[in-house]
Amino acid sequence: MAFGWIDEEAESRRRAGLVRTLRPRPAHSPLLDLASNDYLGLSRHPEVTEGAARAARAWGAGATGSRLVTGTTELHAELERELADFCGFEAALVLSSGYAANLAAVTALAPHGSLVVSDAGNHASLIDGCRLARGETQVVAHADPDAVRKALRTHDGPAVLVSDTVFSVDGDAAPLAAHAEACRERGAGLVLDDAHGLGVLGDGGRGAPHAVGLAGADDVVVTVTLSKSLGSQGGAVLGPARVIDHLVNVARTFIFDTGLAPAAAGSALAALRLLRREPERAARARTVAGELHARLTAAGHEAVRPDAAVVSVRAPSPEGAVRWAAECRAAGLAVGCFRPPSVPDGISRLRLTARADLSEGQIDHAVRVIGETRP
Repeated sequence: MAFGWIDEEAESRRRAGLVRTLRPRPAHSPLLDLASNDYLGLSRHPEVTEGAARAARAWGAGATGSRLVTGTTELHAELERELADFCGFEAALVLSSGYAANLAAVTALAPHGSLVVSDAGNHASLIDGCRLARGETQVVAHADPDAVRKALRTHDGPAVLVSDTVFSVDGDAAPLAAHAEACRERGAGLVLDDAHGLGVLGDGGRGAPHAVGLAGADDVVVTVTLSKSLGSQGGAVLGPARVIDHLVNVARTFIFDTGLAPAAAGSALAALRLLRREPERAARARTVAGELHARLTAAGHEAVRPDAAVVSVRAPSPEGAVRWAAECRAAGLAVGCFRPPSVPDGISRLRLTARADLSEGQIDHAVRVIGETRP
């Protein structure tokens, strides 16, 4: 029978406790949200939602075509200029998602005959970019500049290091300055996914590369998502103008995809302008993360010290993680649940989002619920 093998895989997932299900949420949920990536609490901010509505009224519901045909509006160009300026880069290119931005950057900058050095903890979108790229990929130990050096020494042609700046599972930061030094010794480029750094790290939330002095360098390309700190949708690639021009001409997820919807571009631009005006939101997100970590570890939980806004709490097993997250939900708290195969080390976790708009009382409530529901 066609697709009969799907039933066998489904049964295997069920036995392993790895079944995933969709859970539609209402427009207004009673749950305290520590599961989303709305780090700055901007997804429902009146200025951001009005930015979306205003753009939809002016430009229509959709982009109507690919960016090279009809899908580039003046609004897209405005967002690209302001995003590049804010993050400290020469140019930017907006795509329909952060996933598409990573595929575009990695595939376009790793042609046949090149080497891609990929951190073992990278996000799935970077991994898929490496799989689609025509260059050879070497996966190296997590956050290990010496492993990067060793891999680069095996290759004499063009090379690039691909890494998250902040890893989405445990919230730990990559050693960007050391990585840059290792790459520059061999003339290799850096492609850095700053999805979890933009809006949280750097001066006023300008991102992890900006924080360590890599923003604007001619050997650094950064991808970001507009769906986390900026509370919208979409992604972008930032870098030297010649690199961005190259992507316009060769990146398939840019050329052959419909442009980002105007409402998403409008809301992202409104959120970016709000962050410029209220840079303290970035520091507050980091403060909340530190408070969550301190209170959870004081209560006896095994939590990883956060470098940005992700707080990871170890669970005893995949089944235990699912049960723990479900009991948190029943007690009014939404938390993320990471388990194999989403986690590269096979360790299941609760994943908490430290939002800038959380009050002290909400932090106390979250810690109390996590403790009371612990398996």
